[in-house]
Amino acid sequence: MPFVLGTEGQSEYYAYELGLAAHKVVTQVLSVQPGQQVVITADTASDPRVVQATAGAVFAVGGVPTVIWYPTLPRPCLAPPDPVANALLKADWWIEFATAYQLYSPAYEAAIAAGCRYLCLTGMDVDMMVRTIGRVNIPALEKMKRRLYELSQAAESIRVTSPAGTDLTMRVDKAGDPFWEPPPAQGGYPIMLGGQSGFMAHHGSFEGTLVFDGCLWPPADLGVLHSPVVLHVERGVIRRIEGGPEARLFGRWLASFDDPTMYLVDHACYGFNPGVSRPTGRILEDERVFGCMQFGIGPASKGAPGHTDGVVLNPSVWADDIILEEEGRYVHPELVELCREMEVAGY
Repeated sequence: MPFVLGTEGQSEYYAYELGLAAHKVVTQVLSVQPGQQVVITADTASDPRVVQATAGAVFAVGGVPTVIWYPTLPRPCLAPPDPVANALLKADWWIEFATAYQLYSPAYEAAIAAGCRYLCLTGMDVDMMVRTIGRVNIPALEKMKRRLYELSQAAESIRVTSPAGTDLTMRVDKAGDPFWEPPPAQGGYPIMLGGQSGFMAHHGSFEGTLVFDGCLWPPADLGVLHSPVVLHVERGVIRRIEGGPEARLFGRWLASFDDPTMYLVDHACYGFNPGVSRPTGRILEDERVFGCMQFGIGPASKGAPGHTDGVVLNPSVWADDIILEEEGRYVHPELVELCREMEVAGY
Protein backbone atom coordinates (compact mmCIF):
# COMPACT_ATOMS: atom_id res chain seq x y z
CA MET A 1 0.00 0.00 0.00
CA PRO A 2 1.18 3.60 -0.45
CA PHE A 3 2.69 4.96 2.76
CA VAL A 4 1.79 8.37 4.14
CA LEU A 5 4.94 9.80 5.67
CA GLY A 6 4.52 10.62 9.33
CA THR A 7 1.24 8.72 9.70
CA GLU A 8 1.44 5.02 8.88
CA GLY A 9 5.05 4.77 9.99
CA GLN A 10 4.53 6.26 13.42
CA SER A 11 4.35 4.09 16.52
CA GLU A 12 1.04 5.77 17.43
CA TYR A 13 -0.64 4.62 14.22
CA TYR A 14 -3.52 2.28 15.17
CA ALA A 15 -1.76 1.66 18.49
CA TYR A 16 -4.95 0.76 20.39
CA GLU A 17 -6.41 -1.23 17.50
CA LEU A 18 -3.13 -3.12 17.18
CA GLY A 19 -3.34 -4.17 20.82
CA LEU A 20 -6.76 -5.69 20.21
CA ALA A 21 -5.57 -7.50 17.07
CA ALA A 22 -2.54 -8.96 18.87
CA HIS A 23 -4.78 -10.17 21.70
CA LYS A 24 -7.04 -11.90 19.16
CA VAL A 25 -3.99 -13.60 17.64
CA VAL A 26 -3.00 -15.29 20.91
CA THR A 27 -6.52 -16.03 22.19
CA GLN A 28 -8.69 -16.67 19.10
CA VAL A 29 -6.36 -17.55 16.22
CA LEU A 30 -4.13 -19.46 18.65
CA SER A 31 -4.87 -20.61 22.18
CA VAL A 32 -1.74 -19.74 24.11
CA GLN A 33 -1.80 -21.14 27.64
CA PRO A 34 0.19 -20.05 30.71
CA GLY A 35 3.75 -21.33 30.65
CA GLN A 36 3.80 -22.23 26.97
CA GLN A 37 6.88 -21.31 24.96
CA VAL A 38 6.08 -18.97 22.05
CA VAL A 39 8.86 -18.20 19.57
CA ILE A 40 8.25 -15.13 17.39
CA THR A 41 10.53 -14.82 14.36
CA ALA A 42 11.08 -11.70 12.28
CA ASP A 43 13.56 -10.59 9.63
CA THR A 44 14.91 -7.11 9.04
CA ALA A 45 12.04 -6.37 6.64
CA SER A 46 9.41 -7.06 9.34
CA ASP A 47 7.36 -4.39 11.13
CA PRO A 48 8.68 -4.19 14.71
CA ARG A 49 5.36 -2.79 15.98
CA VAL A 50 3.42 -5.98 15.29
CA VAL A 51 6.25 -8.08 16.73
CA GLN A 52 6.29 -6.09 19.95
CA ALA A 53 2.50 -6.03 20.31
CA THR A 54 2.25 -9.80 19.78
CA ALA A 55 5.01 -10.54 22.26
CA GLY A 56 3.21 -8.36 24.80
CA ALA A 57 -0.06 -10.16 24.18
CA VAL A 58 1.62 -13.55 24.68
CA PHE A 59 3.10 -12.38 27.97
CA ALA A 60 -0.25 -10.93 29.10
CA VAL A 61 -1.94 -14.35 28.88
CA GLY A 62 0.90 -16.08 30.73
CA GLY A 63 2.88 -17.38 27.77
CA VAL A 64 6.67 -17.05 27.49
CA PRO A 65 7.55 -14.99 24.40
CA THR A 66 10.97 -15.27 22.79
CA VAL A 67 11.57 -12.89 19.87
CA ILE A 68 14.28 -13.69 17.29
CA TRP A 69 15.39 -11.25 14.59
CA TYR A 70 17.65 -12.27 11.71
CA PRO A 71 18.73 -10.89 8.29
CA THR A 72 16.20 -10.99 5.47
CA LEU A 73 16.90 -14.00 3.25
CA PRO A 74 17.07 -13.68 -0.57
CA ARG A 75 13.80 -15.58 -1.06
CA PRO A 76 11.23 -17.62 0.88
CA CYS A 77 11.69 -21.26 1.89
CA LEU A 78 15.43 -20.99 2.51
CA ALA A 79 16.90 -22.31 5.76
CA PRO A 80 17.22 -19.65 8.47
CA PRO A 81 20.34 -19.28 10.65
CA ASP A 82 20.93 -22.42 12.72
CA PRO A 83 20.10 -20.81 16.11
CA VAL A 84 16.67 -19.87 14.74
CA ALA A 85 15.96 -23.39 13.52
CA ASN A 86 17.14 -24.87 16.82
CA ALA A 87 14.90 -22.59 18.89
CA LEU A 88 11.84 -23.69 16.94
CA LEU A 89 12.39 -27.30 18.00
CA LYS A 90 11.61 -26.31 21.61
CA ALA A 91 8.59 -24.09 20.87
CA ASP A 92 4.97 -24.87 21.66
CA TRP A 93 3.90 -22.12 19.25
CA TRP A 94 5.79 -20.35 16.47
CA ILE A 95 4.51 -17.03 15.12
CA GLU A 96 6.34 -15.98 11.96
CA PHE A 97 6.46 -12.36 10.76
CA ALA A 98 9.51 -12.77 8.49
CA THR A 99 8.93 -11.43 4.98
CA ALA A 100 11.04 -14.20 3.40
CA TYR A 101 8.85 -16.81 5.02
CA GLN A 102 9.89 -20.21 6.38
CA LEU A 103 6.76 -22.10 5.30
CA TYR A 104 7.85 -25.29 3.45
CA SER A 105 11.52 -24.78 4.47
CA PRO A 106 13.61 -27.47 6.21
CA ALA A 107 13.31 -25.53 9.48
CA TYR A 108 9.52 -25.49 9.13
CA GLU A 109 9.34 -29.22 8.43
CA ALA A 110 11.57 -30.01 11.42
CA ALA A 111 9.57 -27.74 13.75
CA ILE A 112 6.25 -29.33 12.75
CA ALA A 113 7.74 -32.81 13.21
CA ALA A 114 8.87 -31.77 16.70
CA GLY A 115 5.31 -30.83 17.65
CA CYS A 116 5.42 -27.07 17.13
CA ARG A 117 2.26 -25.26 16.01
CA TYR A 118 3.10 -22.64 13.39
CA LEU A 119 1.23 -19.44 12.49
CA CYS A 120 2.21 -17.80 9.21
CA LEU A 121 1.90 -13.99 9.40
CA THR A 122 4.62 -13.26 6.85
CA GLY A 123 5.12 -9.59 6.03
CA MET A 124 2.41 -8.47 8.47
CA ASP A 125 2.35 -4.78 9.36
CA VAL A 126 0.09 -2.67 11.57
CA ASP A 127 -2.42 -1.76 8.87
CA MET A 128 -2.75 -5.36 7.71
CA MET A 129 -3.05 -6.78 11.21
CA VAL A 130 -5.83 -4.39 12.17
CA ARG A 131 -7.80 -5.00 8.94
CA THR A 132 -7.36 -8.76 8.60
CA ILE A 133 -7.48 -9.79 12.28
CA GLY A 134 -8.57 -7.00 14.58
CA ARG A 135 -11.67 -5.97 12.64
CA VAL A 136 -12.93 -9.35 11.43
CA ASN A 137 -15.09 -12.07 12.97
CA ILE A 138 -12.57 -14.89 13.47
CA PRO A 139 -15.14 -17.66 14.26
CA ALA A 140 -17.17 -16.74 11.15
CA LEU A 141 -14.05 -16.90 8.98
CA GLU A 142 -13.41 -20.38 10.33
CA LYS A 143 -16.94 -21.47 9.39
CA MET A 144 -16.45 -20.12 5.86
CA LYS A 145 -13.12 -21.93 5.56
CA ARG A 146 -14.63 -25.22 6.64
CA ARG A 147 -17.70 -25.00 4.36
CA LEU A 148 -15.73 -24.04 1.26
CA TYR A 149 -13.41 -26.96 1.90
CA GLU A 150 -16.31 -29.38 2.39
CA LEU A 151 -18.15 -28.24 -0.75
CA SER A 152 -14.98 -28.48 -2.81
CA GLN A 153 -13.82 -31.85 -1.49
CA ALA A 154 -17.27 -33.31 -2.19
CA ALA A 155 -16.84 -32.55 -5.90
CA GLU A 156 -15.00 -34.60 -8.48
CA SER A 157 -13.58 -31.55 -10.26
CA ILE A 158 -13.27 -27.79 -9.88
CA ARG A 159 -13.42 -25.27 -12.71
CA VAL A 160 -12.22 -21.67 -12.40
CA THR A 161 -12.77 -18.93 -14.98
CA SER A 162 -12.20 -15.18 -14.87
CA PRO A 163 -12.86 -12.08 -17.02
CA ALA A 164 -9.08 -11.83 -17.61
CA GLY A 165 -9.07 -15.21 -19.39
CA THR A 166 -8.56 -17.91 -16.79
CA ASP A 167 -10.23 -21.20 -17.69
CA LEU A 168 -8.68 -23.92 -15.60
CA THR A 169 -9.96 -27.29 -14.43
CA MET A 170 -8.54 -29.67 -11.83
CA ARG A 171 -9.52 -33.01 -10.30
CA VAL A 172 -10.15 -33.20 -6.57
CA ASP A 173 -7.95 -35.57 -4.56
CA LYS A 174 -10.25 -37.24 -2.03
CA ALA A 175 -7.32 -37.75 0.35
CA GLY A 176 -8.00 -34.19 1.50
CA ASP A 177 -5.66 -31.38 2.52
CA PRO A 178 -4.35 -31.17 6.12
CA PHE A 179 -4.07 -27.38 5.78
CA TRP A 180 -7.87 -27.14 5.83
CA GLU A 181 -8.73 -30.13 8.03
CA PRO A 182 -9.34 -29.70 11.78
CA PRO A 183 -5.98 -29.70 13.58
CA PRO A 184 -4.73 -32.98 15.06
CA ALA A 185 -5.15 -33.57 18.78
CA GLN A 186 -1.41 -34.18 19.13
CA GLY A 187 1.65 -32.95 17.27
CA GLY A 188 2.56 -29.93 15.22
CA TYR A 189 0.55 -28.32 12.46
CA PRO A 190 0.40 -25.09 10.42
CA ILE A 191 -2.14 -22.29 10.91
CA MET A 192 -2.79 -19.70 8.21
CA LEU A 193 -4.17 -16.18 8.45
CA GLY A 194 -8.00 -16.29 8.39
CA GLY A 195 -9.83 -15.66 5.15
CA GLN A 196 -8.49 -18.52 3.07
CA SER A 197 -9.62 -22.04 2.26
CA GLY A 198 -8.93 -24.61 -0.40
CA PHE A 199 -9.05 -28.26 -1.40
CA MET A 200 -6.65 -30.98 -2.45
CA ALA A 201 -6.16 -31.27 -6.20
CA HIS A 202 -4.16 -33.93 -8.04
CA HIS A 203 -0.97 -32.20 -9.14
CA GLY A 204 -1.11 -33.62 -12.64
CA SER A 205 -4.75 -32.67 -13.23
CA PHE A 206 -4.49 -28.87 -13.66
CA GLU A 207 -5.49 -28.20 -17.26
CA GLY A 208 -6.16 -25.01 -19.21
CA THR A 209 -5.26 -21.33 -18.94
CA LEU A 210 -4.34 -19.60 -15.69
CA VAL A 211 -4.19 -15.80 -15.74
CA PHE A 212 -2.74 -13.91 -12.80
CA ASP A 213 -4.14 -10.38 -12.85
CA GLY A 214 -4.00 -9.45 -9.16
CA CYS A 215 -0.51 -10.07 -7.83
CA LEU A 216 2.38 -12.50 -8.10
CA TRP A 217 5.19 -12.96 -5.54
CA PRO A 218 7.99 -13.93 -5.46
CA PRO A 219 10.15 -12.91 -7.32
CA ALA A 220 10.78 -9.80 -5.26
CA ASP A 221 10.61 -7.62 -8.39
CA LEU A 222 6.91 -8.43 -8.74
CA GLY A 223 3.92 -7.83 -6.48
CA VAL A 224 0.82 -6.00 -7.67
CA LEU A 225 0.55 -6.75 -11.39
CA HIS A 226 0.13 -4.01 -13.98
CA SER A 227 -0.51 -6.47 -16.81
CA PRO A 228 -1.74 -10.09 -16.81
CA VAL A 229 0.64 -13.03 -16.62
CA VAL A 230 -0.82 -15.84 -18.73
CA LEU A 231 0.17 -19.43 -17.98
CA HIS A 232 -0.78 -22.27 -20.31
CA VAL A 233 -0.99 -25.44 -18.23
CA GLU A 234 -1.09 -29.05 -19.44
CA ARG A 235 -1.26 -32.00 -17.03
CA GLY A 236 -0.25 -29.76 -14.15
CA VAL A 237 2.83 -28.34 -15.90
CA ILE A 238 3.29 -24.75 -17.09
CA ARG A 239 4.14 -25.18 -20.76
CA ARG A 240 4.11 -21.57 -21.93
CA ILE A 241 4.07 -18.08 -20.37
CA GLU A 242 2.63 -15.08 -22.20
CA GLY A 243 2.20 -11.41 -21.38
CA GLY A 244 4.21 -8.22 -21.05
CA PRO A 245 7.39 -7.35 -19.16
CA GLU A 246 6.13 -8.82 -15.88
CA ALA A 247 5.39 -12.15 -17.55
CA ARG A 248 8.88 -12.21 -19.05
CA LEU A 249 10.41 -11.40 -15.67
CA PHE A 250 8.43 -14.22 -14.10
CA GLY A 251 9.48 -16.64 -16.81
CA ARG A 252 13.15 -15.78 -16.28
CA TRP A 253 12.75 -16.25 -12.53
CA LEU A 254 11.28 -19.75 -12.96
CA ALA A 255 14.01 -20.67 -15.42
CA SER A 256 16.74 -19.49 -13.03
CA PHE A 257 16.10 -22.51 -10.79
CA ASP A 258 16.91 -24.90 -13.64
CA ASP A 259 14.51 -27.36 -12.06
CA PRO A 260 11.39 -28.78 -13.75
CA THR A 261 9.46 -28.97 -10.48
CA MET A 262 9.24 -25.16 -10.45
CA TYR A 263 6.83 -25.40 -13.40
CA LEU A 264 4.34 -27.56 -11.51
CA VAL A 265 1.09 -26.03 -10.24
CA ASP A 266 0.92 -26.84 -6.55
CA HIS A 267 -2.43 -25.78 -5.09
CA ALA A 268 -5.58 -23.68 -5.42
CA CYS A 269 -7.14 -21.59 -2.64
CA TYR A 270 -10.13 -19.31 -2.07
CA GLY A 271 -9.62 -15.81 -0.64
CA PHE A 272 -12.35 -14.20 1.47
CA ASN A 273 -11.00 -11.93 4.21
CA PRO A 274 -13.43 -8.98 4.52
CA GLY A 275 -10.52 -6.71 5.43
CA VAL A 276 -8.87 -7.13 2.02
CA SER A 277 -10.60 -5.44 -0.90
CA ARG A 278 -7.68 -5.08 -3.34
CA PRO A 279 -4.09 -6.26 -3.83
CA THR A 280 -1.36 -4.29 -2.08
CA GLY A 281 1.75 -6.25 -3.06
CA ARG A 282 1.96 -8.09 0.27
CA ILE A 283 1.26 -11.69 -0.60
CA LEU A 284 -0.19 -12.72 2.77
CA GLU A 285 -3.17 -10.41 2.40
CA ASP A 286 -3.28 -10.47 -1.42
CA GLU A 287 -4.06 -14.20 -1.25
CA ARG A 288 -7.12 -13.23 0.79
CA VAL A 289 -8.60 -10.49 -1.39
CA PHE A 290 -12.30 -11.05 -0.89
CA GLY A 291 -13.62 -13.28 -3.68
CA CYS A 292 -10.27 -14.08 -5.30
CA MET A 293 -8.65 -17.40 -6.18
CA GLN A 294 -4.98 -18.01 -5.44
CA PHE A 295 -2.70 -20.60 -7.02
CA GLY A 296 0.67 -21.80 -5.78
CA ILE A 297 3.49 -22.88 -8.08
CA GLY A 298 6.43 -25.05 -7.06
CA PRO A 299 5.31 -27.89 -4.74
CA ALA A 300 7.66 -28.54 -1.82
CA SER A 301 6.24 -32.07 -1.69
CA LYS A 302 7.80 -32.70 -5.12
CA GLY A 303 11.14 -31.24 -4.12
CA ALA A 304 10.72 -27.81 -5.71
CA PRO A 305 13.56 -25.48 -4.61
CA GLY A 306 11.22 -22.47 -4.42
CA HIS A 307 7.58 -21.48 -4.27
CA THR A 308 5.46 -18.61 -5.57
CA ASP A 309 1.81 -17.58 -5.37
CA GLY A 310 -0.40 -15.64 -7.77
CA VAL A 311 -3.91 -14.21 -7.52
CA VAL A 312 -6.84 -14.39 -9.94
CA LEU A 313 -9.35 -11.57 -9.45
CA ASN A 314 -13.12 -11.82 -9.98
CA PRO A 315 -13.19 -15.60 -10.56
CA SER A 316 -16.19 -17.81 -11.16
CA VAL A 317 -15.89 -21.24 -9.52
CA TRP A 318 -17.84 -24.46 -10.06
CA ALA A 319 -17.66 -27.59 -7.91
CA ASP A 320 -18.84 -30.07 -10.54
CA ASP A 321 -22.01 -28.36 -11.76
CA ILE A 322 -22.63 -26.34 -8.57
CA ILE A 323 -21.56 -22.72 -8.85
CA LEU A 324 -19.92 -21.40 -5.68
CA GLU A 325 -18.82 -17.99 -6.88
CA GLU A 326 -19.60 -15.75 -9.85
CA GLU A 327 -17.07 -13.09 -10.89
CA GLY A 328 -15.79 -12.61 -7.36
CA ARG A 329 -19.12 -12.81 -5.55
CA TYR A 330 -20.16 -15.91 -3.59
CA VAL A 331 -23.57 -17.10 -4.79
CA HIS A 332 -24.00 -20.51 -3.16
CA PRO A 333 -26.81 -20.02 -0.57
CA GLU A 334 -24.81 -21.38 2.37
CA LEU A 335 -21.82 -19.22 1.50
CA VAL A 336 -24.02 -16.16 1.12
CA GLU A 337 -25.30 -16.69 4.67
CA LEU A 338 -21.76 -16.97 5.97
CA CYS A 339 -20.80 -13.76 4.15
CA ARG A 340 -23.64 -12.07 6.01
CA GLU A 341 -22.34 -13.47 9.29
CA MET A 342 -18.94 -12.03 8.43
CA GLU A 343 -20.72 -8.70 7.78
CA VAL A 344 -19.35 -8.38 4.26
CA ALA A 345 -20.66 -5.28 2.50
CA GLY A 346 -23.21 -6.05 -0.23
CA TYR A 347 -24.52 -9.30 1.26
